[in-house]
Amino acid sequence: MTGPAQRVVADAAGRAAEILGGLPEPALRTPEERSAAAEAHAAARRVRGVFLEHHAAAVYAELTGELSRSLGLAELCAAAAEACPGLVPGPEQLAADRARPQAAKEGWEVDQGLFAAAVLRGPREGLHLLEAMRRPTPRALAAQDAYRSAGEADLGSVRLERREGIAHLTMCREDCLNAEDERQVDDMETAVDLALLDPAVEALVVRGGRMTHPRYRGRRVFSAGINLKALHAGRIGLVDFLLRREMGYIAKLNRGLSDGGGWWERPGGKPWLAVVDGFAIGGGCQLLLAADHVIAGADAYLSLPAAQEGIVPGAANLRLTRHGGARLARQVILLGRRIRVIEPDARLFVDEVHDPEEDLDAAVPGCADRLRGEAVAANRRMLVEAEEPPDAFRAYLAEFALQQARRIYSPDVLGKVGRFAAAT
Repeated sequence: MTGPAQRVVADAAGRAAEILGGLPEPALRTPEERSAAAEAHAAARRVRGVFLEHHAAAVYAELTGELSRSLGLAELCAAAAEACPGLVPGPEQLAADRARPQAAKEGWEVDQGLFAAAVLRGPREGLHLLEAMRRPTPRALAAQDAYRSAGEADLGSVRLERREGIAHLTMCREDCLNAEDERQVDDMETAVDLALLDPAVEALVVRGGRMTHPRYRGRRVFSAGINLKALHAGRIGLVDFLLRREMGYIAKLNRGLSDGGGWWERPGGKPWLAVVDGFAIGGGCQLLLAADHVIAGADAYLSLPAAQEGIVPGAANLRLTRHGGARLARQVILLGRRIRVIEPDARLFVDEVHDPEEDLDAAVPGCADRLRGEAVAANRRMLVEAEEPPDAFRAYLAEFALQQARRIYSPDVLGKVGRFAAAT
C-alpha cells in the first residue's frame, strides 16, 4: 500500500506477535509477563503512530477510492486490516478478544483507536468519515416500508411510534434501567434513521419507558448510562459502541442523515425533545447536551460519572462547557457532581421542570408541537453549525478515539470492572 513504510509496520507487528505468542493468555500472565506484553505493544504502536502520521491520508484514499466510497468505521478498519497487514488488528485477533471479559483481553482495540484518531485528524479524511457514519443503516433501509405503513416499529430495546407528525422513541430496556450496550445503540440508531427518513415526521421525542427493575418497577426512567455488566463481560466495543454511538445516532440527531448528495442538497436534522424521568446518568446526560429542548420531572437528577468509572463521557467534554461554563463542567465531569433538576444550575441543562408524572405527560405534546415547522428545523440547523462546527467535532473525536481506547484498557478501569464482577 505504501511500499517500504508499510513493510516496516508489518515487521514491527510481526515482532510483537512473536513475543505475545510466547506468553500465556492475558488473564494468566505474571506481572513480569504483563510488562513484557505491554512493551511489545508499545513498540509496535510507536511504529504505527509514525506511519500514520505520514501516511494516514494515503491509506484512507486507497481504501475509499480517493474518497469516492463511503465506509463506516467498522468497514474501514476491516479493509485496513486486509490491505495493510499489521496496521490494525485482523478478524482473528478481534474475535479472540471478543470472547474474553474486559480484564482478560489483549487490547487490540487500542490499535483501532490509533487508526481512527489518525484518520479523523485529517480534515478532509475525517469529515468524509463522519459523513459516512451518518448514512442510514442497512437495517433501517430494510425496515422503512413496514414502519411507514404501520406507523410504528418494535426494534427490541427501542420502540418507535409516529403520532400526528411526531416520532416517539421510547427506550425500553426495562430490566437494566436503559443502561446502554451495543444492542441498544444499534436499535437506537435504527429508530433515529427511520424517524429522520420519514417525510411525515417533523420532530422527535426521546423518553424512557416503564421499568421492571425491582427498585423502579412501574416507573419511567430515562437512562442509567453505560451498561457496566456488558463492559465487564467485554461487550462494550470501541468501534461498535463507544465511537459508533458518537459518530452514529447522536451525530444523526444533531446534524441529520447524510444521503450521499452534494453539500447543497443534504438534509439537516429534525428538532427533538428529550423527556427525563428519574435520572439521566452518563450517556443519558450526554444525550441531553445534544437535545433541542429538555423537560424533566421535578424529582429527576443528572450526572456524568465517567471519570469515576475511568472513562471519557463521549462528547460531553466538548458540549458541557457550552451549556454550563468551564467551572461547572469540571465539577460535573472531574468531580462527579450530581445535579438535581430543581437546582438553579440545572436550568443550564433543562428547559422545563414539571411535577412527575401526570404533569410531565401532559407537557410532552405541547413541547413537541412547538418544535414543528420548517423554519424551526432550518434555524436549529444553523444553531448547530454555530455551536459545534464540523471541524471542531472532528478534532474532538480524533483525540477522543485515542484517549477512550487507552482508558478502557487502563489498569484502573480493568480493576473496577473486576470488582464490579465480584460484587455481582
